Amino acid sequence: MNAAHERGLLRGTPANFIRGRSVLLSAPGAAVDGDDITSLDPARPSTAVWSARAPRVHIDAAVDAARNSLARWRAVGSAGRAFALEAWREAALARADQLAQLITLETGKTLSESRAEAKAVAEKVTITLDTQVASRVAGWECELSPTRRGVCEFAPYGVVAVLGPFNFPAHLPNGHIVPALLAGNTIVFKPSERAPAVGQFLAELAEDAGIPAGVFNVVHGGAAIASALVSHDGLDGILFTGSWGVGRSILAANLDRPGRMIALEMGGSNPSIVLDDCHMTQAVVECLRSAFATAGQRCTCTRRIIVHQGIAGEFISLFCRGAGALSIGPGNSADPVFMGPLISESARQRVLDFQARSVDRAGQLLLEARAIDREGWFLSPGVIQVGSFDRHTDEEVFGPVVQIAVVDSVEAAIEQANATAYGLAASVYTASRERWHAIAPRLRAGCVNWNVATVGASSRLPFGGLGRSGNLRPAGALSIDSCAAPIAHLLESSGEVAFPEGMRPF
Repeated sequence: MNAAHERGLLRGTPANFIRGRSVLLSAPGAAVDGDDITSLDPARPSTAVWSARAPRVHIDAAVDAARNSLARWRAVGSAGRAFALEAWREAALARADQLAQLITLETGKTLSESRAEAKAVAEKVTITLDTQVASRVAGWECELSPTRRGVCEFAPYGVVAVLGPFNFPAHLPNGHIVPALLAGNTIVFKPSERAPAVGQFLAELAEDAGIPAGVFNVVHGGAAIASALVSHDGLDGILFTGSWGVGRSILAANLDRPGRMIALEMGGSNPSIVLDDCHMTQAVVECLRSAFATAGQRCTCTRRIIVHQGIAGEFISLFCRGAGALSIGPGNSADPVFMGPLISESARQRVLDFQARSVDRAGQLLLEARAIDREGWFLSPGVIQVGSFDRHTDEEVFGPVVQIAVVDSVEAAIEQANATAYGLAASVYTASRERWHAIAPRLRAGCVNWNVATVGASSRLPFGGLGRSGNLRPAGALSIDSCAAPIAHLLESSGEVAFPEGMRPF
């Protein structure tokens, strides 16, 4: 059974999308070289959402299709590509409700979160076509002499691979796809093996929008397919969103390709600093939201809370009370739900293992994360108090467990916030604007907020980090910067030439 198709959320059965056509896939276990992929409804794991065997040979076909369509897509011009993306936006708006239902079915997210993600797919087009963003790759000219001009123009990299994550299976890859297409690149998209149905949905959007054949291609697969794709000689760039471990393997596979553009947006072990002059209710609510949104499965989720000792008792008590009262259930429940399930049973077990390791390292369990006794991979929130954080032992846990450390000064809070190898997001809760301005420049993160949760980044701003969180190629509003390369030209309009010193006229 493939519930995504049977419920009318996808038009077709499991397929790759190559040269503008759906290429049907075999059932798992078929006698072809490839990866078996099955996504399950995390709230009801007995339901298979999408299941097929993805053949390795389709990688070559998709890369060839993208290469062969590159010149034609570039010749369309920026205005023609913008027109095509406007059609992409209209297609996304027309099927936004279907997409939201599909995201919830395949990832377990609440419908409210899925609807926001579906809406963001269309909004990305609007943001990218805005003059402030699009003009970043518009080029410029300068006068160098009465007859000579300098020109900078931007050219697409060529064929780029987009690798997407499961937690925002439409919004995050779409955040690369739209600017890459506008800049004139052609694409091979590999969705997360945890969310292949959403990936196939994006292929259907390309069909609906009339994107020319070969410009946008989709190949499904797991680790073997991903590895073969990112090391394929036919690529000019890679746009990746996912974990540090996979990002590292992408870099390792391309050590001998220094000219290949690689943009990495990876994980985070994000701190929130709560100072003694904070607005208490605001700080508690925002920390709860940022620690447990999407069941803790966002790269921007707060993993570490650093609270001043002057308010630690009150804050921790309120935070634990709030965490214990969060509503947990299937994302499409009739009653309001804050948290759905984790993406898989193994993901839930990794969170429980992390909790056990933290306790073994002398952490105090204030609220224990527990597997909930019901169908699905549900997990209650966990809160652990630790003595301090250490960048050498810090790790990202992708689930609803947060650690809290108590400090006695602002200096100690900054030091503890930076005690990580990651650097994606951070928040500071204080009523003092002066304190905020003094602290913010000293935090090592690409997204630093004042009295706002670490989650919920705006698509109108850059999004990315440093260290194990990224390689300083932010996505969000600046994702187009990773989609076009600057080319410099010197233009001489006269036929005159000056003989340099030491060269005799001839």
